[in-house]
Parts: sequence; C-alpha cells; structure tokens
Amino acid sequence: MTAKRSKVAPRVATGGGALVPLPIGLSEKEAAEEAYRRLDRRVHARLGAAVGGVSVIGLAQAWGDWASHLALSPGKQMELVWKASRKWQRLAGALGRDPDSEGAAAIEPLPHDHRFDAPEWQRMPYRAIYQTFLMAQQWWHNATTDIPGMTSENEKLVEFFSRQYLDMLSPANFLATNPQVIDRTLQEGGQNLVRGLNYFADDATHALTNTPANANAFRPGHEVAATPGKVVFRNRLIELIQYAPATGAVHPVPILIVPAWIMKYYILDLSPENSLIGWLVGQGFTVFCISWKNPDAGDRDLGFDAYRALGVMAALDAACTISGAPKVHGLGYCLGGTLLAVTAAAMARDGDGRLASLSMLAAQVDFSEAGELSLFTTAPQVALLDDMMWEAGYLDQKRMAGAFNMLRSQDLIWSRMAREYLLGERDHDSDLGAWSRDATRMPYRMHSEYLRRLFLGNDLASGRFEAGGEPVFLADIRVPVFAVATEADHIAPWHSVYKLTHLLHGDATFALASGGHNSGIISAPGNPRAQFRLMQHHSGSAHESPDDWAAEVAPQQGSWWPAWCNWLRALAPGEVPPPPMGHPEAGYAVLKAAPGSYVLMP
Repeated sequence: MTAKRSKVAPRVATGGGALVPLPIGLSEKEAAEEAYRRLDRRVHARLGAAVGGVSVIGLAQAWGDWASHLALSPGKQMELVWKASRKWQRLAGALGRDPDSEGAAAIEPLPHDHRFDAPEWQRMPYRAIYQTFLMAQQWWHNATTDIPGMTSENEKLVEFFSRQYLDMLSPANFLATNPQVIDRTLQEGGQNLVRGLNYFADDATHALTNTPANANAFRPGHEVAATPGKVVFRNRLIELIQYAPATGAVHPVPILIVPAWIMKYYILDLSPENSLIGWLVGQGFTVFCISWKNPDAGDRDLGFDAYRALGVMAALDAACTISGAPKVHGLGYCLGGTLLAVTAAAMARDGDGRLASLSMLAAQVDFSEAGELSLFTTAPQVALLDDMMWEAGYLDQKRMAGAFNMLRSQDLIWSRMAREYLLGERDHDSDLGAWSRDATRMPYRMHSEYLRRLFLGNDLASGRFEAGGEPVFLADIRVPVFAVATEADHIAPWHSVYKLTHLLHGDATFALASGGHNSGIISAPGNPRAQFRLMQHHSGSAHESPDDWAAEVAPQQGSWWPAWCNWLRALAPGEVPPPPMGHPEAGYAVLKAAPGSYVLMP
C-alpha cells in the first residue's frame, strides 16, 4: 500500500518565524518526517545561539570521556599526585631564592607567553602568585593529556577548553593580583581605571548596536583598498576588479587573485605601504582580484561548486579575455587557495590549460592536521552550526570571529582587556585590525559542504571531492606551485600547508615566513622583523620531512615578496604593453571604480 501524496504542501515555520512550504510532491509520511526534522533544527539553532554557537553536548562528551578514563587509570592518578608534590617542592624552594639569581624561577612561561614579563612581577607576593598559576597551568596540561583510552579528538577539546578557563583566571587579569595595574592606579590616582571604564562602555555600546569601532578610520576606497582599478565584471557572487597599470610595460602573464570568501578581499590591499596588490602592480604585473559578495539569506543554496563556477571560472574567463593572455598565474589566499586548488584539479581533469602557475598563501588542501581550528569542526559542533546556518540561511561573521579569537585568547582577549580596561591603555587602530572586524557571512550550503567534506571528511586529499559532478585529484595538478606558510599560524599550521609540496605533483617552491596567518603574509619589503626560509622541490625527487628541512635551512632576512616575484618572472620572462581596462565588445565593460560595491556591503 503506497503512502498518499499531499496535494497541498504543508507549511512549517523556519528562521525568523516565516512560514515556507515543504517541497511539493512529498507523501504524508515524508512531509511529517521533514516537518519533525525542521522542528529539531529550529530548536538546535535557538539553543546554539543561546550558548554562543558551541556544542554543549560535544563538550560534555569530551569531559565525560576524560573523567571516566581518568577514573579507571590509577597509575595516571598516582602520577598526577606525584607531579603535584614535586611542583610544590620546586615552587617552595624557588620562592626563597633571590629573583635575580640563576635558577630562581620554579617555572618559566612559554616563549609566546608575555603576561609576566614586567619586572614588577618579581616582587613578592606577586612572584609567588604568578609562579603558582604557571605551575597549576602546567599540572592541568598533564592532567588532561595522555589519558589511556581517551580519543585524540576529545583530549584536544578538554586540553583546549581547560586552557581557556585558566587563561581567564590568570592573575594578570585582576586588579588585586596584577602589580602593574596596582602601581599604575597608585601613580595616576585611579585615572587609568576611569579610562578603562570608558573604553569598556564604548566597546559595549558598539557591540550592542552592532557598529564597528573607528568605522571611519580605515574606509575601503579611501585609506584601504585604494589601489586604482575598475570593476570589469559582476554576477550574483563576485565583482572582478582589474587594477590600472603603473608601468609602461607589464609582465606577459596576468595574476588572478582568489581571496577567501570568509574575508573581505582587501586584506591584500590594505594601506599603500602594506598592499600586496599595489606592490604587484608597481612591479609591472597585470592584476585581477575577486571581490566576493557578502551573502544573505537569499544565497543560502549557493554551494562550493557555485563558488568555483560563478567565482573562479567566471573570473578566469574574464581575465583571459580582457588581457588577451592564454594563461594566468592563479593566487589563492587561505580558503581561497583551497578553492583555487579544487578549480585547478578540475581544469587539469578537463584539459583546460589556462593556469600558468599556482601561488598558495596560507592555504591547505589536506585537513588531517588542521591545527586548533579543527576543535570547532568536530561532528557535534558541525551539526550544531549546520542547524544554526539552516535557520538563518548563512553563518554570521561573529561566530567565526569568536572562534578565531579563542585560538589566541591569551593575546586577543584577556591581555587586551587587562591592558585597556585596567591599565587604561588603548592602542591606535591599524589597517589590519580594522579589516579583521570587517568580516563576512557564509551561505548555508557552501559552509556546510566545506566543513563536512573538507574538515571532517578530508575528501579533497583523499580523492573523494567532486567539482562539476566528477571527482578531482590533486595529483593531476602539474603546474609550478609557490606555497607560503607562516610560523605562528593557528588557522593553517605550516606543517599542514607543507603537504602541498607532495600532494601537488608539479615543481614546488615552499616559503616559511615569520609571523602569523595574516601578518606573515602581509609582510611588505622593509619590515625589519620579517624573515623566511625557502625550499625548492622538483617533481620526481625525494621529499624531506618539514622539521628536518626547517632545522637545516637558515632563515633569510626580509620579506618573501621579492623572492616570489622573481619566481613569477622566471616562469615567463619578457614584457608586453598593458591591456586595456575591460573589454566592452566581449561583455566586460567598466562598471565602476574600485573597490566596487560588494566590498561595501554590511
């Protein structure tokens, strides 16, 4: 007996309370099941919003895994008691010594931890306070790692969130236990706290009204994103910017830049002194750059393949037509590099030879070692985000910004709050800081596919990812590759980016730059702190482990930009006259001056 088909599609509530019909043609059983599933999604989305987008169930499972396995491990328990007693003995001995004597400290902060660098922390009782805190922090690391039987995923979650709680409780965060704040308060008669209270009120006002602080300090098209150019193509997903030539002759192969869709493109076109795009134009390159639309609920069904077709492929068609060049250099940044790699593999599969090279900046194609960001892409977490995105039609930029800040909460949250709200010191805003607050949304389908198929399934590296309805294989990419990773990257760890050198089978040049995910890439010539290591790997030769290579190669002082520029020039020497701006006869008329309209969408 077949189930009856509904003549009228039932209506169920979705995000925002609007009633939308279920798909037409469902049977009564199918319609009921879909309605129940939508109810679950709605409840999960509301719960997720209430807890800040963190899967409470996933965390509970992780802590339960830890507690149960620790309870059944008497040897580990005895080891923790033994380590605690040794730490207390060491601490008691160290606190009786002169703080200037050798070996006076019971424990030294980790190299990246600068909370207790100030000399005021060496006074008693503050030396005892911060040394005790560091000892406790180290003990908790021991208590949350190497638990027999515990899954690696849960161990990482427990260790990470226990570290977050301890960072919140650091003595540097409180007036009564921070000697720098106490001294400053006495010196200024409390005026530092008054300034801090004003800063807090200002930040709270901006957060409640959803308006960025210093919104007029770095405006796209004025202080940033100011390299001269024109929008020469627009569709529902991208605007393509062609930059005006700055030299009488240009490199024969243009560059097409594919930025990540989770960021505004002008990370590569900040202030003139920090603009990679402006620098490339000044070096004689014809540059095209994609500016992604900031999606809304109407774009919920745009998937990964739509970004490939409407984004990269549409921009490639325009760049080749306008420039008249048969090939372009492709440059992908962060997730834009992942998208570019998928596009390049699909082009290789289909016999499309229009890519002369690939430049991959802080971009991953294998997500098996994706670093601490993978803590936010566990199965329970992705399921929760999926329901939250389903209801709204997109993932709000605040969710991703919060996750990125948690990866470096010690610097980006707690140390900043202590400096601003307790010491009353507020740093001047920077172009990079203003850009980081100008985040974008991500459409439901695209981000769900990205999280599930790349982060959870690692389908691209495993040969299961599809583009245009057919699987793509990274090994098909044979064009020369220049990959850049950064030493302190919490989003695309350099060991993960290094895998490009053996997953893509063409010649590969790998640069390991100093700095973080953004600062290491936006490192213009003249930066006194910049340095990088360089490796060249030829197709068919043996591969070296990343750590062995890094230990053997001495860093070079300066920016990696000139080395990359010389690599591009060597691939296609010579110069040609600059191409015209746009090509109206071919359908690429100049639409608007750069930076265009999509980048300005709130």
